[in-house]
Amino acid sequence: MSPAEGAPEGVVPPQLLKGQKALVTGANSGIGKATAVGLGRAGADVVVNYVAGREAAEQVVEEITSFGVRAAAYEADVSQEDQVVAMMDRMVQEFGTIDILVANAGLQRDASFTEMSLAQWQKVLDVNLTGQFLCAREATKEFLRRGVVPEVSRAAGKIICMSSVHQLIPWAGHVNYASSKGGVQMMMETLAQELAPKKIRVNAIAPGAIKTPINRSAWETPEARQDLLRLIPYDRIGEPEDIAHAAVGLASDLMDYVVGTTLYVDGGMTLFPGFATGG
Repeated sequence: MSPAEGAPEGVVPPQLLKGQKALVTGANSGIGKATAVGLGRAGADVVVNYVAGREAAEQVVEEITSFGVRAAAYEADVSQEDQVVAMMDRMVQEFGTIDILVANAGLQRDASFTEMSLAQWQKVLDVNLTGQFLCAREATKEFLRRGVVPEVSRAAGKIICMSSVHQLIPWAGHVNYASSKGGVQMMMETLAQELAPKKIRVNAIAPGAIKTPINRSAWETPEARQDLLRLIPYDRIGEPEDIAHAAVGLASDLMDYVVGTTLYVDGGMTLFPGFATGG
C-alpha cells in the first residue's frame, strides 16, 4: 500500500486498512474491543464477534461506524464448529469476503493443578486453542478461494492469533491457560509455515499485563498495581489500545514480510526482570 498523497515521510496513512474486511472474535470488551475499534479507525469494515453481551457488542459497532466504515455484531461461540462455519458464511455473504482475522476470544478458569476439574481444563482449551483453529481454518478457506487482490492488500489474507506472555512464562495456578497459549504459539507457527506459500500471513500478538476487566484485581488497588509493576521493566501497565496498535500494524502491508512471528507487547515482562540484579 503506497502512502497517501502528500503524507509526510514516515507517517502512517490514516486509512491504512481501507477497503479491507476484518473479523475480531471476543470483541465486545477489553483487548478485542480496542482491536476492533482500531481496525475500524484504520479504514477496515469490521465484524464484532461476541458470545454474550449483545448490547456491549452493539456499542462497539456504533463506535466503529462513526469512522465511516461498516460494522456488525455477530453472536457465535468460537469453540463450536457449526457456529464458526455459520459466522464465516454470513460474513462472506454480507461483507463480500474476509481479509483479516484477529482470533482474540479467550477466557480463564483458574485453579491449582490438583483442584482443577476436567471441565475447567477442557473449557479453556476449547475456547482459547480450538476456537482459534476453527476460525483460522474457515478464514483460510475464503483467503484461498479469493486469492490476492493487489489493490486491497499484498497478501491473500492475514491471521493474527492472540496469545500471551504465558506462552513463554509458566504460570502456577493457571496450567490450562498457559497450556492453551503454548499451543497457540505452535499452531500459529505451523500455520504460518504451511500457508506462507499461498500468500497468507499468520502471526501472533502476546500481550503482557493489560488493563482489562478480566484482570481488574491485579491492577485496581495501589498495592496490587505496585506488585504488578515489579514484573514490568517499562514501569507501566499496558492499555488495550497498545494491543490494537500492534494488530493494525501486523494486519497492514507495512508488515508484509512479517510471517510466523510473535510480537510481545509486554513492557519488557518477558525479559525476566527478577534477574536484573542477580541470577
